[in-house]
Amino acid sequence: MSELLKGRTALVTGGAGRLGSATAEIFLREGAAVALADLDGARVATLAEELSASHPGKVHAISGDQSNPDDAARFISEAEAALDLPDILVNAHGIFPNCPMLDVTVEEWDSVFTVNTRGTMLTCQAIARRWIDAGVKGSIVNISSGAARSGRPGGAHYSGSKAAVEILTHIFAAELGQHGIRVNAIAPGLVLDEVMTETGEDAHPYVNMTLEATPMGRTGAAADIGEAAVFLASDRSEWTTGAILEVTGGTHCGRTHMPFTRQLR
Repeated sequence: MSELLKGRTALVTGGAGRLGSATAEIFLREGAAVALADLDGARVATLAEELSASHPGKVHAISGDQSNPDDAARFISEAEAALDLPDILVNAHGIFPNCPMLDVTVEEWDSVFTVNTRGTMLTCQAIARRWIDAGVKGSIVNISSGAARSGRPGGAHYSGSKAAVEILTHIFAAELGQHGIRVNAIAPGLVLDEVMTETGEDAHPYVNMTLEATPMGRTGAAADIGEAAVFLASDRSEWTTGAILEVTGGTHCGRTHMPFTRQLR
């Protein structure tokens, strides 16, 4: 079995979350050592212990807030002390509240941009500075969202924060390319804990609606995003930077559930 990330070290923010934990497992499978950073210190420590059972000496847990510049820098120093200087960063953290525009408060608005956008900017900034000093040609993978380019009621702050993550990805890619540093993003579609293939009365109406508009006929799994992150982090994509990879089962293609008819009435 090939190990696309053999000898590499990854720092994964939101490491105890759905996407972060799945990405960590896949990175370990592909030979990387992984530092997991998460605001929930107890949860990330438990996950690291579980993963270490099958990957001894290759997993380290870090507790902190990536939207705090001191913590963002500390993530890197702790990962380096425990494993090695990370040459991969995956920003898998994020919050996604839903609130109508007329009801959203300044505090709610700011909290989403602080976590999703500022947190991504600070970790990218901190690790890029370290890489440039050390001459490391690293790879950053930011987790965006299909919502970044698909407005929906109640999601202004979330969609806006992820749209900002995508333009940050482009700008970091443009500025860091001269140092051999690649910066890409993944825009997932609907990812659930359990993959759904059929609509049903027990499912949330949004899930049913999404399934009907998904050409591949299922919701996403966290592993779908992790596999895409491996590709973008590995040398298999060495000429890819500034890309936004849509992993959605086809829902980003548009109104995929429109009927085939020459005339709508």
